[in-house]
Amino acid sequence: MDNLFADLTPPLEGERFDVLLRHKGLTIERIVSSPRIAHERYVQAQDEWVVLLQGQAVMDVDGRTVPLTSGDHLFLPAQTPHTVLQVSDGALWLAIHLHPTP
Repeated sequence: MDNLFADLTPPLEGERFDVLLRHKGLTIERIVSSPRIAHERYVQAQDEWVVLLQGQAVMDVDGRTVPLTSGDHLFLPAQTPHTVLQVSDGALWLAIHLHPTP
């Protein structure tokens, strides 16, 4: 058994991605963020549902600015460009990726 809230120390820079479960076409990961992030643009082949469990963040989702606070969640369909623009120190995310099945 693991605990979602164990080892929440953020990295000095960027984000730490911890895979919690990988099963068939599903991946669940925990993300711990540092406020010092590279504004990496993601365009993924899979759908993603993400929830911000603690902290605050601002994302660009396909050209739209989306502010997030604890408890906010959103669905990012495959091929939707998105970037984390700003994030509080130690922000905690849960992301669920739904990979296409062959």
